[in-house]
Formats: sequence, C-alpha cells, structure tokens
Amino acid sequence: MPVSRLDLSDAHWTLHLPDQSVPASVPGCVHTDLLAAGLIPDPYEDDNETKLGWIGRTDAVYEGVFEWEPVSGRTDLVCEGLDTVASVSLNGSVLGETANMHRRYRFDASSALRPGENVLRVSFTAPYAYAEQVRDEVGERPGSYPEPYQYIRKMACNFGWDWGPTLVTSGVWRPIRLETWPVARLSEVRPVVAASGKVTVHVAVERATAASLTVRATVAGVASEATVQDSGVLELEVDSPRLWWPRGYGDQPLYELEVTLHDGSTELDTWRRRIGFRDVALDTTPDEHGSAFTLVVNGQPVFARGANWIPDDCFPSRIGRDRYERRLQQACAANMNLIRVWGGGIYEDDAFYDLCDELGLLVWQDFPFACAAYPEEGPLPFEVEAEARDNIVRLAPHPSLVLWCGNNENVVGYFSWGWQDELDGRTWGAGYYFDLLPRLVEALDPSRPYWPASPYSGTMDHHPDDPGHGTVHQWEVWNRIDYTHYRDQVPRFAAEYGFQAPPAYSTLRAALHDEPPAVDSPGMVHHQKAIDGDKKLAAGLAAHFPEVSAFDDWHYLTQLNQARALTLGIEHLRSHWPITAGSVIWQLNDCWPVTSWSAIDGAEVRKPLWYALRHAYADRLLTVQPREGGLALIAVNDCDAAWSTTAEVSLRDFGGKVLAETLVDLTVDRRGATTIPLPAELAVPKNPLGSVLLASTGRERTFWFFAADRDLTYPAPEFTASVREYTGGLKVTLTAKTLLRDIALFPDRLDPAATVDDMLVTLLPGDTASFLIESPAPLDTEQLLRSPVLRCVNDIR
Repeated sequence: MPVSRLDLSDAHWTLHLPDQSVPASVPGCVHTDLLAAGLIPDPYEDDNETKLGWIGRTDAVYEGVFEWEPVSGRTDLVCEGLDTVASVSLNGSVLGETANMHRRYRFDASSALRPGENVLRVSFTAPYAYAEQVRDEVGERPGSYPEPYQYIRKMACNFGWDWGPTLVTSGVWRPIRLETWPVARLSEVRPVVAASGKVTVHVAVERATAASLTVRATVAGVASEATVQDSGVLELEVDSPRLWWPRGYGDQPLYELEVTLHDGSTELDTWRRRIGFRDVALDTTPDEHGSAFTLVVNGQPVFARGANWIPDDCFPSRIGRDRYERRLQQACAANMNLIRVWGGGIYEDDAFYDLCDELGLLVWQDFPFACAAYPEEGPLPFEVEAEARDNIVRLAPHPSLVLWCGNNENVVGYFSWGWQDELDGRTWGAGYYFDLLPRLVEALDPSRPYWPASPYSGTMDHHPDDPGHGTVHQWEVWNRIDYTHYRDQVPRFAAEYGFQAPPAYSTLRAALHDEPPAVDSPGMVHHQKAIDGDKKLAAGLAAHFPEVSAFDDWHYLTQLNQARALTLGIEHLRSHWPITAGSVIWQLNDCWPVTSWSAIDGAEVRKPLWYALRHAYADRLLTVQPREGGLALIAVNDCDAAWSTTAEVSLRDFGGKVLAETLVDLTVDRRGATTIPLPAELAVPKNPLGSVLLASTGRERTFWFFAADRDLTYPAPEFTASVREYTGGLKVTLTAKTLLRDIALFPDRLDPAATVDDMLVTLLPGDTASFLIESPAPLDTEQLLRSPVLRCVNDIR
C-alpha cells in the first residue's frame, strides 16, 4: 500500500493557557488565537505590543482531538513546524521533544494511536524561560539587542528589532499530519542539477519491512531506475535542456522531477518537485581593485538588483502563497532580480521559493543567525546541524536559490562591536560559519556557493566591511553621515544599505489613534523602533530641505528623502559595474506598520521608494555622476542586446530656457556601462541654484540639480490639471507651467485602497504627465488635486 496522509489542521484544536482555554487554529500561534477570540487587542495598533509581553513568558498547550481508524503499517506524526520548545504526546504517551522552530520533526505514533477519538497535545515551554536557562548554562554572549534570541533556535526578530515589535510566539506554526506507510517511504530525495542536463538524484529510504525496493526517477521523458536498500543514487541525462535564467536574462523553464518508490509493481511513495537546469558560481577572483564578488549564472556575470527580505508578518502562519506572490510580484515590478532572505528571520515556506523559481528571482539565503554571538555549546550545535541538514535538502531543488550565507553581521560584530573583550575566549559561532555549515553545503548541495557571512571580505585577514573585497553593509549613511556619502566607496557588492521613512498615511491612520498625528505623538514614537530614529530622520531632512513643522510636509519629505537616498546609492553602484556587482537595499517589506527602511509598508502599500526603485533598477539607466574632473553621463545597459542611442543633454534654468546643450552618441555593450565626460558649459552653470541638467534619450531620462533643495530657487508651482474617469479609476493629467520637482500623488489619503501607477515625476515647463489612479470607491477630485494628496518639492516653502 502507498503512503497515506491525514491532515490534522482540521482537528478540533484548543489552546490551553494557565488561566483560560480558547478555540485554536493550526497552523497558528498563541497571539493569533487570542486575537481571534477577542481576548487581546491587535498588537499592531498603538502601543498594544507592550501589553502582550506576558505571552512569551507563558507556557501553552495545543490540544487537538481527531478521529482515526487503524491502517496497516507504521504511522508517523509529521510536524512541519513547531514554535519552539515542546513536548509532543498522543493519548498520554510522549512521542518526543522539540527545541527548534526552523526544522521539521517526525515521530513514530503507531503504538500511541487508538481507534476512534485521539488526543494530541503539544505542550510548549515559554520561550523566554528556555532561552534564559540555556544562557545560564552556556554563559552570556554579546548581541545587538538585550533579548536572549541567540540561545534558542527561533526567529530572532520575534524578540524585537530596530523595525519590529517584540512579540514572542509559541504555537504549531506550520502544518501537522499523520503519515502511514506499511512497507517503506522516501525519507529524503536530494537532486543535484547541472546546466548540462545531468541530474544526480540522491535517495534515502526508511523501511518497515525487508521488501526488495526499487526507486525510479523521471524528468523530461528521461528515466532511471535502481534497486535500493537504505539509499541510492540515480543519474539522468536530459539532452540539451532549456536553461533557467534570472529574470531579465532569459526564460525560467521548469521541469517536473518525479521520484517513486516501488515494491514490485506496487507504488509505495512519490516525491515531485520542479527543477531548473542552470549553473551558478561565485566569482571572487583577485584583481586590481581587490577581489570580486559576482554571481555568475550559466557563465553570465549578473549585476544583482535586489532587496533584503524580512518575515512579511510577525506571525508567519498568516502568510500564504497569495501574499508571497503579491510581494514578490512587487519586487519584479520594481525591476529586481534578487531577494536576500535575511538571517534574523526564517527559512521561508516552499511557496516562496516556488514563486521565485517561476519569476526568475534569485534567492540569497542566510542561515538564521543575526547580530549576536551564538554559543557553540549545550543543545545548540545539535539543533543547528539538524536544521541546516533539513533545510539544505528541502531547498536544494529550487533553481532560484543561488547562494547560502552563514550569517548576518556576526563576523563584523566580532571584529568591530567590542565582542572579543566581552567573549574573553568563549565561542561565538565561528565553528558554524567556517566549518559546520560549509561542510554541510558541500556535502548536500554542491551545486551552489557558500559564503560565511555578510558583510565579509573573504578572509579574516581583512576587515569584513572592506569595500575592496566581498560584501559590505553601508550603515555609516543613515547612522552618522548624509546619503551623498554613498559615493565615497566603490564596493564590490553592497548587500545592505538603506534609509528610513514612515509608512503610507493610510497605514498610519489605520494603526494609530493619535489625534492629531505628529512626529512625536505617542503612536508614532512607539512605531519608531530604531535608536534615535527620529533624530536621524530629522538630520537627513536638514541636510536637504528647509525646516518644516506641519506633519503632512514632514511625511512627504521623509518619504521623498528615503527615495532620493536609495536612488543616489543604486545609481552610483550601477555606474561602477562591473567593479561593483550588486545592490541589495535594506529592505523590501515590513512585518507590521512602522517607520522603517522598507519600500512596501506593513499594510502592503508601496512607498515612494518603490517607484524610485523601479526607475533606478531599470534594465537601461541614464545617470549623471560626479567623476574626477567633473560630471559624467553614464549609460548602463543590463540587456542582452547592445544599446545604441543618442542622448540630448541640456543645461536649463528653472524657467525651462536652454542655456547650453549637446548631443551624445551612446553605444553600450550588452550587460555593460559607458561613461561620457560632460563639458564644463553643461557641468558648471553660472547660476547653480537656479539651473538643472537634463539628459534624455526620449525613453530614459535623468536630472542633475546642483545644490540641495533648501538652497535652490524653486518657483512657486504652477500647472494645469484635468481628471477623467476610466475603467477602474481616474486619469490625472498635469501640464507644468513651471518646474515641478518630484510630483507625488497620495490617493490613499482619500481611500486606503486607492493606488497610483507612478510617482516622483519631475516636469519642466511645458511637460505633461499622466497618472492612473485605481480606486474601488469614488474619489473627491478637488481634494485629489491639492495638498496633501498632490505634492511636489517646490510647494514646501
């Protein structure tokens, strides 16, 4: 008989706490069940988070009651995810213990099951109690936050971060089921896939009998078969397969690989996954600039246009395929080709990686270690190895996964954050990053490169944030200096850098009850988790804009400043390709409504930064950059075809008058960049405070202003406007009578569900732009055309 499965998510579940019991949902957690029962306030609103700290310090029991009829063979309880420290019992018999949110568990339940009604209990120890006990046993280690997240194998950002709340969860967070197998089952299938068409399938089998077993593998009409005892290897050769490419570099063909286990003519178990044929390498070749850090797919060096990914909700059980798809489609629409799954979160659900396979989004996967010294004693080494083995094997089939990384910022912490004195010779995780994890990746997933940390320079002989080698995290900007200083470095790969801004106005108003909202109102302050975050926002504004007092002006300018900062950083990095081979901004998404570095806020609303990313990450980019001797026009062509065009470059006053102009013939190789120095008559205006440089090919367009906004002599904004209905919304057309810089429409101020197709558009006198607004409800057209819905920089006076 084949393997049979019984999903226990539909069992009758109850959550028992010391003083109350409520109906429960599985997958879920204590917070979501109490919220559904109306017993706690929404932790995302106001300062409700602070009222819920007791949950992480409370033991909890999930009890599920289900019906079961005896079936021949062994029956296992399969737990896809338990959060975190638990004892699992069935009808009073203990099946096993767990201590790791990041791995799957399987327990033999055969002897504990009984016909009819069965009671499954998952008894969770309070996370804080366990973590603090381990800390007491192994000794305290330094970290970026005072919470004990490095002593428990659990999503670190559960314990709070500089963008996230402290909501420490317990629960059955991924599916749970019974599996019955009378003869044998496939316990592991691990394909190693090459662009050549070779697929090496490693198979492990768990047996209940001594039957003679056969394993068959098929892909693209090619089959292989072998007799196995406990394990075996099958090899398949697909002739001239279509290659899987990152988005923008080619197509993403996926082939179904099927592996079946047989006892004679009886099929016992089946494993199916989609695979893609591609090769990936990490080029770290020494050169005159230091040493490279370039992802190479199918022999093609790739400039990584990406963003860091954090868990999309503090309660990951609420994230399904639809939400993953919305977020990853937003990344694609912003012209990204890479997502870095950051080490303070989780290994995401299979649906996440399936979608990246389909969309052509490269995945950089951190192992879950972040911003702390991790002990290598006590129960932790066993758990780290078990989770790494589990997830390397689980994710190996995905062609989108191109890099394993050992940790986030732990090596730089060891070097630069005073850890060595605090550690006084005690372990801090080096054994994981430089020994255990690379050995496991080499053994289980040899088709992919491994990198010990980010930032990391390839050797402990260099500072991990050395821009000439490996990856850098550029946090001097934001923390200490203005974003124009991004241009001070030409790093080989920028894996983290960012600038804060508040979420959309509609997101704030839904989550906060401050009346009126203000920078220093209680809800706003609580939803700013970064140390001195508001002071840093103020410093960033002061460097570029006149002082403002109105909240609406502050909200627009901080969002604009975030977009300006990342635009400058990205265009600078891209202009130095191929020396610089990657820009991975911090961060794509949020897990709740908060002032943060995200491009998409916790209510899934696109901030102005998202629109800026779409331009800065475009396949073809024009940018003006300072170079030795003056300004230069750089054309970046991240396409397979060469780019030949003519750019019109003109110096104009703010009234639109052309002061000087030239035509520049551009020929840019495929996947290349070309730099053209600009003559002084264009680059050095007589009136820098009232002049602007425009370079345009017609399709691609870029501006260069010669001073900070606070110093520029902007005219008062004048324009004509029309609004007309179209299917699903409104079309707003603006014609500039004066220079209008960084026009933005915020229709969510009128209806939280309203969206606009473009933002941060600059017009010269006589220019016209149209904006399409989608809204399920009618919008007030008069309000649509005035502040605070319609904004541009020159209305800040």
